[in-house]
Amino acid sequence: MVRAKKMVDKIKELMWKPEQIRNMGIVAHIDHGKTTLSDNLLAGAGMISEELAGQQLYLDFDEQEKERGITINAANVSMVHEYKGKEYLINLIDTPGHVDFGGDVTRAMRAVDGVIVVVDAVEGVMPQTETVLRQALRENVKPVLFINKVDRLIKELELTPDQMQERLMNVILEVNKLIKAMKPEKYKEWMIRVEDGSVAFGSALYKWAVSVPAMRETGVGFKEVYRYLKDDNWRELSKRSPLHKVVLDMVIRHLPSPIEAQKERIKTIWKGDINSPEGQAMVKCDPKGPVALMITKIIVDPHAGEVAVGRLFSGTLKPGMELYIIDRKTKNRIQTVGLFMGPKRIEVPEIPAGNIVAVVGLRDAVAGSTCSTLEDFEPFEEIKHISEPVVTMAIEAKNPRDLPKLIEVLRQLAKEDPTLHVTLNEETGEHLISGMGELHLEVKVEKIRREKGIEVITSPPIVVFRETVTMSSPVVEGKSPNRHNKFYIVVEPLPQEVIKLFKEENIDIRKADKKELRKKLIDAGLSKEEAAGIVDYYEGNVLCDVTKGIQYLNETMDLIVQGFREAMSAGPLAKEPCMGVKVKLVDCKLHEDAVHRGPAQVIPAVRGAIYAAMLQANPTLLEPYQKVFITVPQDMLGNVTREIQGRRGQILEMRTEGDLVTIVAKAPVKEMFGFAGAIRSATAGKAMWSVEHAGFEQVPQTLLDNFIMEVRKRKGMKLELPKPEDFLP
Repeated sequence: MVRAKKMVDKIKELMWKPEQIRNMGIVAHIDHGKTTLSDNLLAGAGMISEELAGQQLYLDFDEQEKERGITINAANVSMVHEYKGKEYLINLIDTPGHVDFGGDVTRAMRAVDGVIVVVDAVEGVMPQTETVLRQALRENVKPVLFINKVDRLIKELELTPDQMQERLMNVILEVNKLIKAMKPEKYKEWMIRVEDGSVAFGSALYKWAVSVPAMRETGVGFKEVYRYLKDDNWRELSKRSPLHKVVLDMVIRHLPSPIEAQKERIKTIWKGDINSPEGQAMVKCDPKGPVALMITKIIVDPHAGEVAVGRLFSGTLKPGMELYIIDRKTKNRIQTVGLFMGPKRIEVPEIPAGNIVAVVGLRDAVAGSTCSTLEDFEPFEEIKHISEPVVTMAIEAKNPRDLPKLIEVLRQLAKEDPTLHVTLNEETGEHLISGMGELHLEVKVEKIRREKGIEVITSPPIVVFRETVTMSSPVVEGKSPNRHNKFYIVVEPLPQEVIKLFKEENIDIRKADKKELRKKLIDAGLSKEEAAGIVDYYEGNVLCDVTKGIQYLNETMDLIVQGFREAMSAGPLAKEPCMGVKVKLVDCKLHEDAVHRGPAQVIPAVRGAIYAAMLQANPTLLEPYQKVFITVPQDMLGNVTREIQGRRGQILEMRTEGDLVTIVAKAPVKEMFGFAGAIRSATAGKAMWSVEHAGFEQVPQTLLDNFIMEVRKRKGMKLELPKPEDFLP
């Protein structure tokens, strides 16, 4: 108890010394050892017992995390580490590695300034390693590398010291290649090097690590490591070169303090005027400036209710203070402020800029909210999630009496996890939850049952399609119900490059530099006229106004955009969201009296014209695909390939190493339900596998009508294909 109190006192003191703070995350592919590493760092800082480190999985404090053996939630913890006689405060976030929980990684990256990328020495850089590193680099977060499970190279693969070194150098090359591709302007400064100690090698399970700077202190280098491991004497090794010291020294030496980081990061995550007083306060991490707080996570505490976790870029937070929740246009009063130490929240009287904070009282905030003491503060850039929900299930309360409670719980879950979408199906009155994958939804449903005590019934998971077009439509005339307004619409396929541009560069049409955006759009495949007339981008679709000098068009444009968005969120084939559709307004005739061109006239006319045009542009469905990576003993190869091919899957490549084969395949998400159980029984539990999202592909023509009818039936729609005239007055 005394030790914990001492730790809290130290943290309270250090949080006022931003040059002695490191805000960092741990990211990796699933099962590469992030949580075991976090445990070790905590044990080294004296927060959990050394014996339990690695078994306790202190940061997997959710019951399901313990049972499933995976990290589901990003967990925050603050600890103190001494380096060269000086104490440092390390605010650490352990993030999930499973592709279904990637949203948590994206949000955590906004709160930190640096990351430890963990890579399994045997498996090397895997797809999810690439994804999480991309998420970090996109947020301007600096990486260092820890190569884990090095002992396996000797024990399992029986490599010689030279082979082992070659294997480790390959991992470093791979990571550097990714940094160079994703952040060329930072590559020279950020590339990782063995000689400067931005790489460490070790075993989180056996609690040892080595790096070049550590070797100068401990005398333990590669050759010694090899000898210790050959003799199975890792205990001695972990005493001479303990993991927590080597890794945390690397963090302090190579990852930036908030003072250094915010000079650069603010430009990436905030589009306001950097020379304004609030811009300068954030760049300087000024505790006396206005409060600039970005919420990255909402946690529900059984005693305190909702806790908003986020990064404080300027100002000082105190209980009683009122903050504007900028995106919600509301004001909330802070009740308490504190820091997380794993599952425990420590309350403090105040917290200055540069820290990761836990605030009670911001009830209107959601993950992604900007909070400030200034009402007109420019909000932070929206947190863009790399993947989107592709799997849906219907959910209802077993006991109708629990319905109000269920609605409240679903609202709460969507607030905690923005990658979970909750909608009410108007036709059937059922609630639908959409997530990143089957596991994502399973975990949420289990949470409703366990933590909220509501018995629910769910439908089997179903896949969310996207509607698109494959050719240009003729010009379609949409008339308003009162016949006084006419809209002439053409629909065409939108080049993939345009979607990629909006997604990767996080472009906001309203704030972007018009000239620069026009050039980028032309390069991505739009015509000059379309690029100049772009009005809206919505979920992978664009609206372009290519008309000339039409009276009253400016006043009507907001309603036209609304009609476009309504059409894009539920297409004509089966009311599935649209993607890859370019809608062009080529002409229109508007009534001079504003009364006759209100929402009830414009929106249905535009929406109907878009639907009719889509149906004349060879519409089809896109379905989500997953890439599947499976490692199995060679004698099981046949069982695995059969399993994949039976699910409309294609094998892309195979790699053999010793007795193991790694198969890379892709398959439609629709066919992958139940894969976990099937692959387990097909390989007697010997398969190691993971998936990553692989975008959308067209549904084969032979299956198209079936799939459309399947969805229409499920949604209670008429069981016949719609015709253009169905949508025109």
